[in-house]
Amino acid sequence: MAFLQANVYSNILEMEVSLNVVLPQKTEKKIGTATQGNFSDVPVLYLLHGMGGNHSVWERRTSIERYVADLGLAVIMPSTDLGWYTDTTYDMKYWTFIADELPEICHELFPQLTRKRAKTFAAGLSMGGYGALKLGLARPENFAAVASLSGAVNLADRPEDLLGLKGKSYWEGIFGPLEQMKGSVNDPMFLLEQLVENKKEVPEIFLCCGEEDPLLYGNKAMAQALSEHTIAYTFETGPGNHDWIFWDQWIQRVLAWLPIESEKEA
Repeated sequence: MAFLQANVYSNILEMEVSLNVVLPQKTEKKIGTATQGNFSDVPVLYLLHGMGGNHSVWERRTSIERYVADLGLAVIMPSTDLGWYTDTTYDMKYWTFIADELPEICHELFPQLTRKRAKTFAAGLSMGGYGALKLGLARPENFAAVASLSGAVNLADRPEDLLGLKGKSYWEGIFGPLEQMKGSVNDPMFLLEQLVENKKEVPEIFLCCGEEDPLLYGNKAMAQALSEHTIAYTFETGPGNHDWIFWDQWIQRVLAWLPIESEKEA
């Protein structure tokens, strides 16, 4: 595998943005770490960070590079600050950047990456879990599968969870008036309803959350909504809290779940 650190300019955000990138590379070693490189149509996972993290956190807190070594999978890890993968009311368009501009930047810099929906995935933790699910529900034509680890996926129904983390002025800077969030483009429940109403193809969805995690209630609510709409999904829980011990374990489960092998010839 190759591990790259890049600084790119975002025309949408009008600023430099940092990326960490893992790319398949053919290597031959005698210590059991040989890998096969793939130089065209490479499957890609956009892996999103949570609050307090940045482009480096998945690489520093987990063994993500080692976990994907035998999968032939590229991993894009962007820094998106505390923007909640949203076009904020203070005019920083983090959603437009992550959903539209970033894939084009990555295809320009790494032309071996696939452009096929069947080989394009998103995942993230906490705030990034919200972002990954939002990508799947708002851009279903672009993603075959999305995974949310301990995601804040039920924000609009539980504003008290937000106010326990930061003050109201911060959240309204991101989303606008909190009482207007429900039923908006920043409400995953609303995006799900719109997707069903418009009869669009739904990506495969994976939700997981620790049994001691305060966000478990919201994840159960999202799983219930998916069930009520008869959408196929996977929802799993296990021992753990809102921490890297849980995420390091469960990103391995997510990688095993991703439909990479079945789509190699897609």
